[in-house]
Amino acid sequence: MARVLVLYYSSYGHIETMANAMAEGVRSGAASVDLKRVPETTPIEVAKAFQFKLEQAAPVATVDELANYDAIIVGSPTRFGRMSSQMASFLDQAGGLWMRGALNGKVGGAFASTATQHGGQEATLFSIITNLLHFGMTIVGLPYSYQGQMTIDEMHGGTPYGATTIAGSQGQRQPSANELDGARFQGRLIAETARKLFAG
Repeated sequence: MARVLVLYYSSYGHIETMANAMAEGVRSGAASVDLKRVPETTPIEVAKAFQFKLEQAAPVATVDELANYDAIIVGSPTRFGRMSSQMASFLDQAGGLWMRGALNGKVGGAFASTATQHGGQEATLFSIITNLLHFGMTIVGLPYSYQGQMTIDEMHGGTPYGATTIAGSQGQRQPSANELDGARFQGRLIAETARKLFAG
């Protein structure tokens, strides 16, 4: 059975919710999944002042354990059109894995959130995907076979590069059913791809 890691950072819970949906999709693709988050690097007094969601069920990941998985799906909110500094700092510590080629050939994917529809969803996904490509990973996005991203009947996230959600300028909007279904679809597709690559 393929082993998949859903690795995320979430300040206010939007990406945490998407990560859980992604994990559901992985399970439906008949792969095992671990859900983990990266360490918080914001000073605790600042995080509390800005009401970060500091208590989350997922355990904190370590860099070395990334090599234990067949696929890694990385999720982050957007910070000025790119991934959060917390996620960037974590991935920056994976130089040893890169030098050993420990992630070469593994499957990778990305998901993200922004405050607004045009707040950098695709740019943020590309900032994650760029890291994964440097690690030698094979990228799986959210293809247009997921028809939910084609709808014009509602505001929604979702791009061919990965599942996304729109949080609102004050974090007031939670992931919609359509966005969560997109995350499940991508999670299942990544699991199925990993199974095909690593079967037997």
